[in-house]
Amino acid sequence: MIGALMLDIEGTTLCEHDIEILKNPQVGGVILFSRNIESPQQVRALTDHMRQIRPEILIAVDQEGGRVQRLKQGFTRLPAMGRLGELYQTEPQRALTLSEQCGWLMATETLAVGIDFSFAPVLDLNDISDVIGDRSFAQNIDDIIPLADAFMKGMHEAGMATTGKHFPGHGSVKADSHVAAAVDHRSYQEIFDKDMQTFIQLMPKLDALMPAHVIYPLVDCHPAGFSSYWIQEILRKHLKFDGVLFSDDLTMQAACVAGNADARILAALQAGCDMGLVCNNRTAAELALHAIQDQPLPNQTRLERMRGKIEITLQSNTKWQEVKQDIDAFVG
Repeated sequence: MIGALMLDIEGTTLCEHDIEILKNPQVGGVILFSRNIESPQQVRALTDHMRQIRPEILIAVDQEGGRVQRLKQGFTRLPAMGRLGELYQTEPQRALTLSEQCGWLMATETLAVGIDFSFAPVLDLNDISDVIGDRSFAQNIDDIIPLADAFMKGMHEAGMATTGKHFPGHGSVKADSHVAAAVDHRSYQEIFDKDMQTFIQLMPKLDALMPAHVIYPLVDCHPAGFSSYWIQEILRKHLKFDGVLFSDDLTMQAACVAGNADARILAALQAGCDMGLVCNNRTAAELALHAIQDQPLPNQTRLERMRGKIEITLQSNTKWQEVKQDIDAFVG
């Protein structure tokens, strides 16, 4: 069974403390960071060890491309998605082809080392945000939708589930929610007409969503990831989204409005998230884990959709070699 907490580990191998905590039924996932990664062979050994302890555990990573790419040594360097948006202005068909190839290549290389999924793609607009920027495909909806659609098509072809972030949109909020409170004072209609459209129009391709740690006070007083209104009323009821909902990292500064880590994960789960992320702070992760021990396990059918489906041997795969050459040439 898959639990409701996703946490991280300190090193490139599991220590005894890691092994003990992974055995807890409410630990449902592990997210890997750059410090956990030395080579494809080492990552595969690490994920295999995790599954010896908990065969059902979900393993994730942030492998967006550009400045957010945890898998580096021995993996293809991916462009920032914003570069595809720039290319789309002059060579739209080539940009769409490269976007699909990026999605496929990212997913293929990630799955090959035993990681189930990357938290990708970013569906925010590249507007005023201090944290989004070229993580976004483009500045406007009409460019983002076809490029992200192609990227997710590539992910699905490789066998990886997709996770759109950060619903209902972080691009129009200047503050970086990692380090500051983020507040968007627009009306629901303004958000719906602009930022939400990428999520709404791409929803058929989305297996999961990650709500933003942003407060939209004209809609609800809680950040979207802690808001039953955004999650239950808007996403589940109005937009009829039945995919997985992952909280953004609950140690981020913008999440502190909910209290300590125990209060934060309870707030996220009670609002309707399926799994809460507590990263880079083992003390906070243990506090969160203790808080949810008596909580029911999340929706297993939903979470099982996030499991990686296909595994290939890269070096003998002609398509991988050809696509890698195309992406290497584009990145330069």
